[in-house]
Amino acid sequence: MNYKQLILLFSILILSACKKQDVYLNKIEGKQINISDSLEINKNVEDFIKPYREHVNANLDSVLAYAVDTYSKSDGDYNTAIGNMMADAVYEQSNPVFKSRTGEDIDFVLLNHGGIRSIISKGNITTRTAYEVMPFDNSTVVVKLKGAQVKELIEYLSKAKRAHPISQLNIVLDVDGNIKSTSLHGKPLDFSKTFNVATNDYLYNGGDHMDFFKTNDSLYVLDYKIRNVLIDYFTKIDTLKPVIDNRFIQLK
Repeated sequence: MNYKQLILLFSILILSACKKQDVYLNKIEGKQINISDSLEINKNVEDFIKPYREHVNANLDSVLAYAVDTYSKSDGDYNTAIGNMMADAVYEQSNPVFKSRTGEDIDFVLLNHGGIRSIISKGNITTRTAYEVMPFDNSTVVVKLKGAQVKELIEYLSKAKRAHPISQLNIVLDVDGNIKSTSLHGKPLDFSKTFNVATNDYLYNGGDHMDFFKTNDSLYVLDYKIRNVLIDYFTKIDTLKPVIDNRFIQLK
């Protein structure tokens, strides 16, 4: 009798035994296995995954651009260099995609301060940098908002006390923190209009309590991850040198 025949016979015997008596699961036991450097490496497993690890690391460490300084999301009160870069990158990379599909332009971009998960250090920018700054799979969406919802959006930003990244939109607060002026592409906002607002799917679904996105006329999913936006943007430029500017300020 060969090996396969033995396995078949054993299986038949087990099934026969089960048919003669009812079998019930009465207890499940488990134990915690701590994962640490003290665990012995399985050489067979290590040899199997090594070429894949090396391939992934080579891709992640490929140089895309160069940063002239170190950038952090804590560098500014109302706007930061890294936040400005991210919002501008979303506008620059996503608007051509949106326009080619709809014939319309994105009016402005709003992202969230908490979505920036790492600094960008001075020196080479790699694919790994994009994964560190944006480790989540958040994607770009474009939401049509009426003027009333855009008013809510601006009120939210004026009280947020966090530098949520924006692009193409300008907000000026007075010395008391009240909204003094708002403009789009250098012109005062006309709240009688409807606006195409690019954001991420996390905020669209109510993240950071941005409930104004819930009342919208339509949603357009670009199928373009924010991380991929950054990779494409870094690939396109040679040198990264964003600045803190006057897109969102408070008068002194």
